[in-house]
Amino acid sequence: MCALMTLGCLWGAAIAFAPRIVIIFAWLFSDRWSAVWDNWFVPTLGFIFLPYTTIMYALSWNAVTGVSGWEWMWVILGFVLDVSQWAGVISRRREFRYYSEAYP
Repeated sequence: MCALMTLGCLWGAAIAFAPRIVIIFAWLFSDRWSAVWDNWFVPTLGFIFLPYTTIMYALSWNAVTGVSGWEWMWVILGFVLDVSQWAGVISRRREFRYYSEAYP
């Protein structure tokens, strides 16, 4: 039981720090990936722009109902994480521009 909890914590940490690498591993080593996604276009866009949303959708999806009910909460949480990540990138880019103007 302890080994399974440790493995879950390791996957959670990997998703938090390197979501795109986790997506690549899921695509290469998981049969679930082809069951969740019908084509390659949507997960590729998710890999580029919304990696947390893509992972949360793939984890919340099931074969009977897809994503339904409270499972959408996890997808929305992934979207919020993606938007906050992009907002951080934009704010750091603006700060860097002001820093370079202040110190020529």
